[in-house]
Amino acid sequence: MRNLLIGLLFALAPAVGAAPLKVVNVGAPAINCVFTTASPCTIGVSDTSADVPMSAGGTGRLQSRTFKGLAGSPANGMFAYEYRLNLTNAVGAVNIACIDWMSISFGPVVNTLDYDSDRKPDQVFVVTSGGLGTIGLASAVQTADTIRFKFSKPVCEGGAPGKGDSSFFWGLVSKSPAKDVTAIVHETGGATHVVKARSPM
Repeated sequence: MRNLLIGLLFALAPAVGAAPLKVVNVGAPAINCVFTTASPCTIGVSDTSADVPMSAGGTGRLQSRTFKGLAGSPANGMFAYEYRLNLTNAVGAVNIACIDWMSISFGPVVNTLDYDSDRKPDQVFVVTSGGLGTIGLASAVQTADTIRFKFSKPVCEGGAPGKGDSSFFWGLVSKSPAKDVTAIVHETGGATHVVKARSPM
């Protein structure tokens, strides 16, 4: 009986080490000024994208964007990682499928940079103006090395090409360069998909 009670306590306990990350909304190109001293805050990036096969038919794209903070900038020598879930041209064949969260193994997140110019350190930024997309983040929670990003509302396929949703770009910074990994995207109906992405070594 004692062992059973201990087991139940562990089962009901919250996940050890789960910590919310501070998420702020920013605009482009102003956010680039954290990573460069060039005017008007332009920076070169490296983009990759991978298919997101949806359970209702149709294929979306997960975009991974990486770039390095340049000399003299607040993020000098650090590595930025941005992501965007794009279901704009994903068309559901039998119904409309939606994605409500994505998780990725990331590791330590830099927490000393100010992304929204309020003189306070931030951890995750969402480019809600001056860029692509319409859906932001409700939360970002890190457990050990894995971060789960929950969208502010589900990102859904469309009933015709060009009618689906896209998230905004969201980003965070690491001290480590990129490697190829996989992310997990979760549909509101419960299906999950393993998708190629990039995150820190």
